[in-house]
Amino acid sequence: MKYYIIAGERSGDLHGGNLIKALKNADPEAEVRCWGGEAMQKAGADLVVHYKEMAFMGFWEVFTHLNTIQKRIKFCKKDILDYNPDALILIDYAGFNMRMAKFAHQNNIPTHYYISPKIWAWNQNRAFKIKKSVDYMYVILPFEKEFYRKFDYEVDYVGNPLLDAIKAFEPDQNFVAKQIEKPIIAILPGSRKQEVLHMLAKLKAIVPHFPDYHFIVAGVSNLEATLYETVMNLENVSLVYDQAYDVLNCATAALVTSGTATLETALFEVPQVVCYKTSGVSYAIAKRLIKVDYISLVNLILNKEAVRELIQQEFTVEKLKKELHAILPGQPKREQVIQDYKQLKEILGDMETSQTSASLIYERVKS
Repeated sequence: MKYYIIAGERSGDLHGGNLIKALKNADPEAEVRCWGGEAMQKAGADLVVHYKEMAFMGFWEVFTHLNTIQKRIKFCKKDILDYNPDALILIDYAGFNMRMAKFAHQNNIPTHYYISPKIWAWNQNRAFKIKKSVDYMYVILPFEKEFYRKFDYEVDYVGNPLLDAIKAFEPDQNFVAKQIEKPIIAILPGSRKQEVLHMLAKLKAIVPHFPDYHFIVAGVSNLEATLYETVMNLENVSLVYDQAYDVLNCATAALVTSGTATLETALFEVPQVVCYKTSGVSYAIAKRLIKVDYISLVNLILNKEAVRELIQQEFTVEKLKKELHAILPGQPKREQVIQDYKQLKEILGDMETSQTSASLIYERVKS
C-alpha cells in the first residue's frame, strides 16, 4: 500500500517515524511519502518537505507568512494527487492538515488523522468539519474520545505515542551529565525560534541564584546555533543537541516550554515549571479564543494544576525562581507533583500506540 503522511512539527516527526516503522511491520510492502523530518526519513519514508520550513508559531507569525503557507498548500495538493496514495495520514498540525483533509475527501482519498488537532482548546465546532472530512480519527489523550462523542463522532483512543518513545529510549552511557557532580536542572526551551529566545533570556538571569545545581539546555539541531549563544559561556550551564530524553533521564527538576515536552517531562517523573510566552498580538487573540483552563498537557489530562504554569506576563525571573525552588528536593510540593505524575500514567494506560494505530490503519486501508 502507498501512504502519504504529513507532520509539520518536531514532535509530529518523532511520532511519525515510530508510526512508519509500525506500518512497515503491519504492511511489509508499505511505501511512504512524507512531510516531516529526520525521524520519518530514517524510518524509510521519502521526505518531500522538512517541517522546519513550516514552523510558524502564533497568529501573528502565521499571518506574516501567509504567502509562503499558501504556496506550500498548493504544492502539497498537487503532490498528493500525483502520488495517488491508498491513504493520507495526517499528524496534528491543524492549520495545514485540516485543509489537506478536506482536499483528500473531495478527491476520494481515505483520510486517517493520527493525533487529533487540539480543537477542544478553542473553536470546538471544528469537530463538525473533522467529522465531515476525516474518515478515521486516532486520539492520544483520554478525554478526547468523550469530547468527540459530543459531536456524534466515534474515534479510536490508541494510547499516547510518548509512552512508546520513552520505552524505546536507550540512555547515552557517555552523556555529559556523568561528568558533572552537581544535580541537574533540565531546560527544555522548545523547538521554535521564539520559544527558545524567551526561555534563554530568563535562564541567564536565574542561573546565579541556584549555585548548587548545573543547568543543561536541551537544544535542537534544526535551529540556528546562534540562538543558544546567550548561554554558551555561562558558568554551571551546558548545552546539548537532540538529547532531551538523556537530559530528562538525569534531571532533578525542569523548566519546560509548553507543548509535548511537558508530558515527556512528566513521564520521566521530573518535577517541572511550565513556561510560555509569545508575541503580544498572538497572546491577545489566543486569550479570547482559548476554552480550556490550562496550557500544559499534564494539567489538562489531570484536570488540575499539578504543575505550575507561568504564562506571558507571569513568566518573570522572580516567579521562575520561586516556582523552581518549590520543586527542588526537600520541598513538599515536589512530592505532590511526583504523586500526580503516577496518577497521570494510570490515566494514559499502557498501550503500544504506534503498533495499535498502524494495525488499525492497515486493516482499514486493505478492506
